[in-house]
Amino acid sequence: MTPRIEDYALIGDLQTAALVGRNGSVDWLCLPRFDSGACFAALLGDEDNGHWRIAPKGADTCTRRGYVGDSLVLETFWETRTGTVKVIDFMPQRDQQPDVMRIIEGVSGFVEMSSVIRLRFDFGSIVPWMRRSQGHRVAVAGPDSAWLRSEPPVKTWGQQFSTRSSFTVSGGEQVAFVLTWHPSHSPRPDLVDPFEALESTLSDWAEWSARCKYRGPYRDAVIRSLITLKALTFGPTGGIVAAPTTSLPEDVGGVRNWDYRFCWLRDSTLTLDALISAGYLEEAAAWRDWLLRAVAGDPADLQIMYGLAGERRLPESELPWLRGYENSSPVRIGNAAVRQRQLDVYGEVIDSLWLAREAGLGYKPHAWNLQLSLLGFLESAWREPDEGLWEIRGQRRHFVHSKVMAWVAADRAVRTLEKDPSLAGDAGRWRAMRNAVHREVCEKGFDPVRNTFTQSYGSRNLDAATLLIARTGFLPPDDPRVVGTIDAVRDELGSGCLVRRYSTDGASIDGLPGSEGAFLACSFWLADTLRLTGRTEEARELFEQLLALRNDVGLLSEEYDIVGHRQVGNFPQAFSHIGLVGTAMALAGENALEPDAAE
Repeated sequence: MTPRIEDYALIGDLQTAALVGRNGSVDWLCLPRFDSGACFAALLGDEDNGHWRIAPKGADTCTRRGYVGDSLVLETFWETRTGTVKVIDFMPQRDQQPDVMRIIEGVSGFVEMSSVIRLRFDFGSIVPWMRRSQGHRVAVAGPDSAWLRSEPPVKTWGQQFSTRSSFTVSGGEQVAFVLTWHPSHSPRPDLVDPFEALESTLSDWAEWSARCKYRGPYRDAVIRSLITLKALTFGPTGGIVAAPTTSLPEDVGGVRNWDYRFCWLRDSTLTLDALISAGYLEEAAAWRDWLLRAVAGDPADLQIMYGLAGERRLPESELPWLRGYENSSPVRIGNAAVRQRQLDVYGEVIDSLWLAREAGLGYKPHAWNLQLSLLGFLESAWREPDEGLWEIRGQRRHFVHSKVMAWVAADRAVRTLEKDPSLAGDAGRWRAMRNAVHREVCEKGFDPVRNTFTQSYGSRNLDAATLLIARTGFLPPDDPRVVGTIDAVRDELGSGCLVRRYSTDGASIDGLPGSEGAFLACSFWLADTLRLTGRTEEARELFEQLLALRNDVGLLSEEYDIVGHRQVGNFPQAFSHIGLVGTAMALAGENALEPDAAE
């Protein structure tokens, strides 16, 4: 049976990441970067598309598993008839080439173990040539090469286009496997001691986690989410991918399958807020700097997403040889939504840079000039329709959230100039724009009969993004229109603690067939807005229900299937974990932060 999405755990080295199932199989790994071709793609196909399973012979799923402390080192325990064994999976932060390390350690008795690895480069489409060299099994195909070794050496052979190993571990014994990728034209990579690498990896994560300033309730959930955000960071540039996967379906068996291995501007403000609040100013500054580099250029050319280093071309194509997760096809790489016009991103960028300035992340002389340039374009463009926050592949509309974020852009400019009149810019000009946007949204984006803001002008459909109206400052939390919007969204888009992004009644809304699960970030927004309106206990109860949806190692995907009671969408999802951190900290208040982080 295909594992459920929540059956996977994450390991990574801050440049790429792998998913490890409860059955001991690594079913997804892109090398050498998040956005590279996958060498293990069983997640979106079957074992012949690449995987690496280490487990006791004849065993199905593990007994239990968990991360070692506040780290990204995974321990998986197997209790068998003859003994107990654990498998330690991790990826050390690389010096040069990426390594996947799997250490098998006998706990008690003895256990017969099996390792089966099928390397398939280019998303499971290429079977490499395998050979022996200097104690390694070496796989080569085109630009890719991977070296596999064990310490101590164990019985290994080739069978049916796979590499298999068989060995027995007794209590106290250890066997380590190391898989190293490198360009096929380069010399053999330097050997890394897996046992020393384990100690250094645990030390690195312990040091990083200790920097967290949050000391309030739900700290374990918060630190796990922050570790996940760190794991989704591309270390060389500071960019944070939305997820390490592509094409995990929002609608199992359907076509809503997208590539999320890129960096979205829509996440910028909430990401910065979470990192700054937790005391991770270095990571926040790196994300801010990535943002400044990525968006530099003509304001009219601002994209909604970029590559790990700010790449602009992310062409979308389909991989027909992969059947898709639970037959959810097509499998896509690249993302055509990069060509969409989403005017809210101008507000996201300006809001992010305002937040960075307020947090004292360091003065960037060109940042203000960039904001003025973006505002100059948005001053007239905000009146135009767009595809909106949710990348709807239907006709352009006047989305309320896009207009609200245009208001945010003007508002942050006014506030910046009021605080520092020495800066260039016309506060009166941006104040007039702010007033014009506010007036139009309240006139055209609000349904007075139902007392709620709508998804777009002239529409009766609702959108969970309108829950952000109070958070942005567009209206005060106690405004009757805010309260009415909360109640309407909860009634029409909600189910218990969960909230869908918008109504999916077919192609008339988003241009796609089928439906989707509840969007977890929106569910956290509901808790945030309830707290802002004084319904704190209600918000806390909802938040705790959302925490219960995490998998056994604390991870969340993009969405939750209300009917199937399972996680859906790309996994793990940065936006969901950002929402978790933000809501937990809002509920706890500043007293939950160490003094230097709260000041």
